[in-house]
Amino acid sequence: MTSCLWLVCTLIATIGNGYALFASILVARFARRPKSLLIQAENVTFLKPLYGDETGLGTSLASFCDQDYPADLQLLCGVQDPADKAIPVVRGLQGQHPCEVDLVVGTRTHTGNPKIGNILNVVPRAKYDLIILSDSDMRVGRDYVRGIVAELQQPDVGMVTCLYRGSALTGFWSRMAAGAVDQHFLPSVLVGIWTGLAKPCFGSTIALRRGTLARIGGFEAFANTLADDYAMGDAVRKLGLKVAIAPFTVGHTFSESSFSELLAHELRWARTIRLVDPLGYAGSAVTHPLPFALAALPLSGFSAIAWMILLVTLACRLCVPIQVERLPGGGKSSWWLSPLRDLLSFAVFVASFMPGAVNWRGRRYSVGSDGTVTPI
Repeated sequence: MTSCLWLVCTLIATIGNGYALFASILVARFARRPKSLLIQAENVTFLKPLYGDETGLGTSLASFCDQDYPADLQLLCGVQDPADKAIPVVRGLQGQHPCEVDLVVGTRTHTGNPKIGNILNVVPRAKYDLIILSDSDMRVGRDYVRGIVAELQQPDVGMVTCLYRGSALTGFWSRMAAGAVDQHFLPSVLVGIWTGLAKPCFGSTIALRRGTLARIGGFEAFANTLADDYAMGDAVRKLGLKVAIAPFTVGHTFSESSFSELLAHELRWARTIRLVDPLGYAGSAVTHPLPFALAALPLSGFSAIAWMILLVTLACRLCVPIQVERLPGGGKSSWWLSPLRDLLSFAVFVASFMPGAVNWRGRRYSVGSDGTVTPI
């Protein structure tokens, strides 16, 4: 029995090592992707649903205002509470940038997904046909809008989304959170796209035209869906249109200050992915080779070959953050934390299969088997 377990752990670790090397190659290829040329500058409205004064919120919002782009931009921010601490941050941006900055304080819309409820309050004030929705914790470069619009102008493209890198704003736990994006999420998406198993759409960027939005039922159609970004992308594809992945990455900021905060965030994230693609998510066990290489050590009696596999595993896993660090948008990779990050990611992977509610913006929700959410 012990020898069989050792063989299984060794096999999974070996497959995982091959996966890590292949993922690092795909990351390097993505870094060399050419950008599309902008055909015509179009006016753009950014939709920003906000909740509270997140760490670095002002800097993140300002990055969308400070664009090298020869057309009009509107940054339309929404909150659902007149006392929301994000309001002074938005007010501080008004008049400071050429981009028009507007704020909507809406009444609470009764939707399962609070972000969509916020957007439904905001979207009637959008001025322009081209809309870019993005999460509040995203930071972008000055050529972001130019690149997104250029992709959306390509034939048969109905939506554009972006891969993202982690950017830690505070201490140890935020670096660990950023590492989950850089070392696990981003490379796994690239492998999924290459194999054709993943058809992603991310809250980092959802760019589309009003006409396309109307054809998929508007934001109302996703009012009770947890993975609203994925569902919107799927709806656009069902129209026969493409969801293009922009050839660059943006930054996803992290400011977790405790293990409990990190765990709550990552469990919600993991359970969302598991609901979207249950078979693919279960198969992603092979993307965690380090725990299996460690388990193989005592099962083999700490043999020389088990130690060799462990060293090879550590080396292969380090290839991923080294390549990811070359992509824009994120911070400097904490590659020395990679082994600890790998073990924590595996723990989150296992825990995500256990029943339980998800925590989202300080509230608790139950998640149905169809991906709908209900406040508890």
